[in-house]
Amino acid sequence: MISEKKLIMLVLALTVILAGCIGDYGDKPDSMTPTPQPTPTPDKTEKITESFVNFSSEKELREYIQSSEMYGGWIGFPRFAGGITLDIAVEKSVTSVPAPTPVPTPAATPSYAPTPERVSTTTVQVAGIDEPDIVKTDGKKLYLSNFWIYPIRFIPEIERGTKIISAFPPEEMEELYGVDESGNLLFYKDTLVIFGYDRITAYRIAEKPEKSWKIDLDSNFVSARLYNGKIYLITRTWIDYYEPCPIKPLSVNGKSVEIKCTDIYHPAEPVTADITYNVMVINPETGEIEKKTSFIGSSGYSVVYMSTNAIYITYYRTPDQVKLMYGFLKENTDLVSEDVIERVEKLLDYNISNRAKSVEINVIIEQYINSLEKDERLKFENEFWNRMMDYEKRHKREFERTQIVKVSLDLKPVAAGDIPGRLLNQFSMDEYNGYLRVATTVRDTNDLYVLDERLKIAGKIEDYGENERIYAVRFIGDKGYIVTFKQTDPLFVVDLSNPQNPEIKGELKIPGFSSYLHPISEDLILGIGKEGANVKVSLFDVSDPSDPKEVDKYILKEYWSDVLNTHHAFLLDSKHEVFFLPGGSGGYIFSYTNGIELEKAVDMPAVRALYIDDFMYIIGEKIVVFDENTWEVVTEFDLT
Repeated sequence: MISEKKLIMLVLALTVILAGCIGDYGDKPDSMTPTPQPTPTPDKTEKITESFVNFSSEKELREYIQSSEMYGGWIGFPRFAGGITLDIAVEKSVTSVPAPTPVPTPAATPSYAPTPERVSTTTVQVAGIDEPDIVKTDGKKLYLSNFWIYPIRFIPEIERGTKIISAFPPEEMEELYGVDESGNLLFYKDTLVIFGYDRITAYRIAEKPEKSWKIDLDSNFVSARLYNGKIYLITRTWIDYYEPCPIKPLSVNGKSVEIKCTDIYHPAEPVTADITYNVMVINPETGEIEKKTSFIGSSGYSVVYMSTNAIYITYYRTPDQVKLMYGFLKENTDLVSEDVIERVEKLLDYNISNRAKSVEINVIIEQYINSLEKDERLKFENEFWNRMMDYEKRHKREFERTQIVKVSLDLKPVAAGDIPGRLLNQFSMDEYNGYLRVATTVRDTNDLYVLDERLKIAGKIEDYGENERIYAVRFIGDKGYIVTFKQTDPLFVVDLSNPQNPEIKGELKIPGFSSYLHPISEDLILGIGKEGANVKVSLFDVSDPSDPKEVDKYILKEYWSDVLNTHHAFLLDSKHEVFFLPGGSGGYIFSYTNGIELEKAVDMPAVRALYIDDFMYIIGEKIVVFDENTWEVVTEFDLT
């Protein structure tokens, strides 16, 4: 009898390949003022909804869940011999930038206006669509979650909470109040919304903060956006196979909110189903859930991108492992007997779950191996493993796929599609002129797909950045900029003007890598990443798409910057042609007027910066305020 260890290694080798090559992700940031997008016409929406429908009853939902398991349903990847564990990876983000304005004429000491004329916002992916972050301002007050302090160092005497600080004018800065909730923040009119681990709490900020509403989450938070005065909240809930609906993802002020069976959607083609994604529209002033919907999906890493037309939600799609095993055996008919192939083929039509089919495959292969002589077994084991590796290379786009679901802003799931590979983060997607552009990594190479409004592939580029993975993506109009990395840092410039025929126009290879790309003009893009162990800032000239150049760079004596984790940590002030980077040792203000020049450094660990009029506020263990016309320190305010 063959040992259990060897059998597992052989029979489940395909499963190892299925998920084992999913590399880890890094956090990346990126963004720019978007081109306005056309809203889909009603008749177009009606057509594309044919591929995405709601359940008519709980019975239909139950049947769909059972059916989905037979179409490559989720299998809990086991812990293999040798300690191999299969983990689905993690991702990160990127940002959005206003167009630069002419360099201002330096002024004397600024005069105070009753209301600031310029107030920075959180760096986001799409201008006008706000994202939660640990620091917000309304131009007069700062709202600082105490989450901000932990990337710097743990200070036990600081209690978790959110500080509300009078910030303008800066000389009169003082802490006004605090609330005992902490987390990422959104601010709308006079309402501060705090996203905690298991709840969302809103305070009306008047003379004193007053709690106005509270949401308790009975589901897992995925993402949130603020657009046109509404909060778009995305959560996900594990399917209860005994009582799959109604779904109760949260409660508002103690009252449970339900999503009915008939408000849950699914694509026409069965997909893996162990999760429901719940999308809700919340009134930020009252906490009222104004709209809600759910759709069937699978667990694993999720990426959310929101345009001014739709919300796109992705998740890893488990391939049908039985079909892949059958395909492998059909391409290697000399490896096993004809009877083995026939028995596996019959499994394709069995009305049993994918788990059960996998067990059956184990039995079939075990019986075949036990029929071999000892020498033949050893040869089979080696041949099986090597041929399966080759099979995976030839069929890698079948092994690793991402499902994309498109939800209209009136919360109707209107289209679904899937593409090969995995996404780095939200900046891997971008909607432009009715098309969705998506950059993915597929094992040891990279692809780019242009999808139409039905999420069908209209154009694609395959196999760029061989033996590397994507580290940063930025789509700007009809151009795309993609950084891949392993030993060197290729920057690819992609022409997307013809959606049916996207084309790589240029490539630049330099040491290190950029994990965040940020446009500062039509022809210049900043790249923020690392070279060796140090944080690196690169300035790219992309005026000639066929010949991108690194025209300047600066190496910081820093090993970490929060910009490498989140685009929210980056700040651009185009009026003064400067940008801010936080670091573990300091906060850094760079000028980009003539290349990259370090304008100011603040000797303290820093996490964020913002500007109000011509004052830049650097936030760390204290707040240091600079006059941007003279770069003199105006005031310092201790936060500890």
